[in-house]
Amino acid sequence: MKDISSDPKQQAILGSAFQAFATYGFRKTSMDDIARGAGMSRPALYQHYRNKEDICRSLVQHHYDKATTAVSEALNAPGSVTELLTAAMMKQGEGIAALLASPHGMELLDASSSMASDIVDVGEGALQKLYADWMTREVAKGRVHLSGEAPEIAATLTTALKGVKSHAPDFEVYSTRVHLLAAISGAGLSVK
Repeated sequence: MKDISSDPKQQAILGSAFQAFATYGFRKTSMDDIARGAGMSRPALYQHYRNKEDICRSLVQHHYDKATTAVSEALNAPGSVTELLTAAMMKQGEGIAALLASPHGMELLDASSSMASDIVDVGEGALQKLYADWMTREVAKGRVHLSGEAPEIAATLTTALKGVKSHAPDFEVYSTRVHLLAAISGAGLSVK
């Protein structure tokens, strides 16, 4: 996968692609649409990506790269168990507002899952590990009590978050449900 963090052209391409996918849907977006939005020619775009599936895979990788960094930072900040979970879960879902606002949001999620299932699996595994490691550290501090194994609880949390994302009609509902999930999870994990 391409590292886009310091490459303005890559950032422009992925930003343009996301905007075009959200506007027209994945199937109807052309490489011309993406190139035009990125301020380059179609031949120049092909120097960076073979096709829009390749671009979609890079978008998914970029999402998980950003999410793992943001979740790690949120879980390592000061705060109560519930505050840390809320911050991490909201950071994990950054970018969801644009997807939920798009009439093509579910198509994009489906396309991403099918074209980049390997990236999704690795990304979800990395997020689960962050939550599991955090829970283990919190147990050692005496702040958390686990009713099961940390990796299984972490997998349950990330699966629940994916469900919230898949079924929220808009960002307001998504945000409300994430806050509720974090509150319920935080209350269940916190030592009384």
